[in-house]
Amino acid sequence: MKPKVYIDGKEGTTGLQIYQRLAARDDIELLLIDEDKRKDTGERQKLMNAADLVFLCLPDAAAVEAVALVTNPATKIIDASTAHRTAPGWTYGFPELSPAHREAILRSKRVANPGCHATGFISVVYPLIAAGVLPNNMPLSCFSLTGYSGGGKKMIAQYEASDRETLLSSPGVYGLTQAHKHLPEMRVVCGLESNPVFSPIVDDYYKGMATTVPLHRTQLQGVLTLQKLRELYRVHYDGSEAVSVADSVPGLIYGAAFAGKDTLSIVVTGNDEQFTVTALFDNLGKGASGAAVQNMNLMLGFPETAGLNLD
Repeated sequence: MKPKVYIDGKEGTTGLQIYQRLAARDDIELLLIDEDKRKDTGERQKLMNAADLVFLCLPDAAAVEAVALVTNPATKIIDASTAHRTAPGWTYGFPELSPAHREAILRSKRVANPGCHATGFISVVYPLIAAGVLPNNMPLSCFSLTGYSGGGKKMIAQYEASDRETLLSSPGVYGLTQAHKHLPEMRVVCGLESNPVFSPIVDDYYKGMATTVPLHRTQLQGVLTLQKLRELYRVHYDGSEAVSVADSVPGLIYGAAFAGKDTLSIVVTGNDEQFTVTALFDNLGKGASGAAVQNMNLMLGFPETAGLNLD
């Protein structure tokens, strides 16, 4: 029998992207709710408990409430919200971080999908911590450029309105109080003692993300050249189908370079004294819906990258 999958919150940006990736597949059965019942708690609960796996594409509070509706012990959940990313009993859904992370996802019934900015930061910092070259008490900073689709339907409408504000044509720095909702997972998953100083930036393009962590060689333990740092990432992500390390250094890095893809590329630039490491990916792909489908594949026993765009 085909596994049954239900998307709670299919009308949102993430839910719609997951639906589009799954609708063309013939190896699952998508459970669909009647449009006039999509806010009916009883109908939602019935579908969730009939499913082998449920995607929650909801605001944080609604996601917590939805989890409580699942009483079928066999039903697996992938939560795309922030609500459970550092919660006990939930597995963090980033399989490329280590064999232990992948194994935990394979066995888990509760997986928290990573945040988009967090995906970029963690993909850069976690390998350095794991290799023992970056002390976990080292103060870090990060800036992350994203397309406006990351802000959901409200922000998309603002940017695409015919009478939009003139300022929207220029980059906007936000999260100015250093309380961005992705900071807890960035710290906890990497095992850092403190949050990085984080500057997210939204710009006038639909999707794509470039998350950059600047580093001095003196912040890292051991003798590291630019090439050795690049090799460290290559070894860490060896064998991954969705995460790769760029061989060459581009003259410019564009935030939309990986738009439409479900992959992520680590780009190591700089010189032998100062480095910048950038994660290039799609905020709606590896930063959200693509990652969610990848986790579903692992949890349901499909090939890990089935239904994903790797080109």
